[in-house]
Amino acid sequence: ECSMETVIGMDQSDKKSEICEMDFRTGEIISRTEVSNDGESLSSFFSRYSDPAKVMVAMEAGTHSPWISALLSDMGFNVLIGNPRKLKFIWKSDKKSDRRDAEMLARIARYDKELFYPISHKSRESQSVLAVIKARDALVKTRTMLINSVRGMLKSMGYKTSSCSAPAFAEKLIKEMPEEYSYALKETLDIIGQITQSIKGYDKKLTHLCKERYPETKILQQINGVGAVTSLAYILTIEDPQRFSKSRHVGCYLGLVPRRDQSGETDKDLGITKAGNGYLRALLVQCAQYILGPFGKDCELRRFGEKLASRGGKAAKKKAIIAVARKLSILLHRLWQDDATYEPFYQKTKRTMKKSA
Repeated sequence: ECSMETVIGMDQSDKKSEICEMDFRTGEIISRTEVSNDGESLSSFFSRYSDPAKVMVAMEAGTHSPWISALLSDMGFNVLIGNPRKLKFIWKSDKKSDRRDAEMLARIARYDKELFYPISHKSRESQSVLAVIKARDALVKTRTMLINSVRGMLKSMGYKTSSCSAPAFAEKLIKEMPEEYSYALKETLDIIGQITQSIKGYDKKLTHLCKERYPETKILQQINGVGAVTSLAYILTIEDPQRFSKSRHVGCYLGLVPRRDQSGETDKDLGITKAGNGYLRALLVQCAQYILGPFGKDCELRRFGEKLASRGGKAAKKKAIIAVARKLSILLHRLWQDDATYEPFYQKTKRTMKKSA
């Protein structure tokens, strides 16, 4: 028998949360209210419940949900976090409002929490380290934007910059660029140089974190093309390899499998679902591009991708990259779970062992 007495739907905006309190057994609305999104206001409101173990709080994943859900969980409440991608019927409603959304969240949680496709936020430790990775990523994107801007301005002036890596761009261009352009672009190039130094600083931090706090990343870095950023992001996003009963489920979790729209005789060829963590998915795709690129070493992953890409056309190459990224996500999980040594030609070795047996 369910011990819940109250279910609360909580629709969060940037400054406040709309709260709908409902009787769990009857579905009757008890109260509606608004609470400011700060720790003191939320703690004060929820402290009115004498037995938080009998209260379910339902919310969608969002900007504030990580810290709010952690706060309420620490207070003893049963927190249910819904996947917004699966709750489209709420935010696509013809009569959408914060008040109505909070009520809908409460009613869905009361009826069947599986309809929420519940998710779990990362631990505070994982979030703090992921913040380092994301801060580095923001700097990389900013540097790329500034480099493209400088290249575009110089091109419009009739000067074409020579090709070089992003870290070397500022230093090289300051030496090569005609003096007449220095007046306009020197400060921008100085900023690009400063950003490059900051990125190097983050790289040192991540390398230190891998060695000192997350030594399991070394297992993942056995694969050519997987470095500190990808291996650490993978460990922190998955958190526990045992959460997946089969390694191939990781590909689904990260949205690297095709969507499906099948009805009767029709079964459409669709793109990937793009579910799960978009940043880790992008990192795995980058690794796949490296593996299939000119600097990638010969291995089963590379041969698998080349076979798919050989079908011809840009579409085939794109599909090959996604397929390699999916296989890479599965392989990383298997290596981590088994604490195994990476074999670039695992299947070939396996067949040889069978024959010799």
